[in-house]
Amino acid sequence: MKSTEFAEYKARYYAAIRKVLAEAERGRLDEAGFPAYSHPNPVINWLFWQRLRRAMNHIEKQHEKILDFGCGSGVMLPFLAQHGRQVIAMDIDLEPLQRIQKNIPLAENVQVLNTNEISISQLAARSFDLIVALDVLEHVDDLPGTLSELINLLKPGGELVISGPTENIFYKLGRWMAGPEFSGVYHERGIGEIKRELIHFANIEPIATLFGPFPLFEIISARTK
Repeated sequence: MKSTEFAEYKARYYAAIRKVLAEAERGRLDEAGFPAYSHPNPVINWLFWQRLRRAMNHIEKQHEKILDFGCGSGVMLPFLAQHGRQVIAMDIDLEPLQRIQKNIPLAENVQVLNTNEISISQLAARSFDLIVALDVLEHVDDLPGTLSELINLLKPGGELVISGPTENIFYKLGRWMAGPEFSGVYHERGIGEIKRELIHFANIEPIATLFGPFPLFEIISARTK
C-alpha cells in the first residue's frame, strides 16, 4: 500500500475510532485496540499503525477466501475486502465492530460471525487462502487447539499471518508509559510462546520486528508443513 493510500486509510479509521470512543463507556473498547489506534502520543500511535501497514504490505496480492480471526474493531476489513473475493470476520465480542460499522460500513463481500455461536472448527477445512490473526492469539485460552484449527483451515499453500507483543521488558515499559488502558491484564502470553507452539503445526518465517534493538511486536508468517 502506497504511503498516501495508507495515510488516507488511517485517517478514516482514526476519525471513526475517536468518534466511537467519545460515545462509549470508559474501558469498554480497550481490548479491541481502540485506545492504541487513536493514541494522542504520535510515537505510540505510529507504532500501532505500523504493525498494520507491515501486515498489509505483506498481504498485497489477491486471494479467493480470507479469514480475519479476532477482527476486533474491523480495522483490517476494508483492506482485506479489496484483496479477497470473500472475507469472513470472526470475534468473540462484535460490539466494537458494530460501533465502527455505523461510521464505516462493511463491504458486501465481508461476512461477520460470532465465535460464541460458531467456532472455527465448524468452518470448512482447507478452505482459506489467507488467515489473519493480528494481536489476538495472546488472548486465547487454548493456544494449541486454536493454532491446530487455524492451520487446518488453510488450503495447501495457504498462509497464516500473526502479530503479537514480545512481552519483554521494553514492551512492558512502553505499555506502562502508554497509559492505564494498556495494562495487558487480558494477555495470556507473548509472541515467543505463540511461535514455540506454532512450530509443531507449521513452518514459520519472520515478516517484521517492530523495532530493533528494542523489539515490541513481531509479525510472522506460517504455512502448513
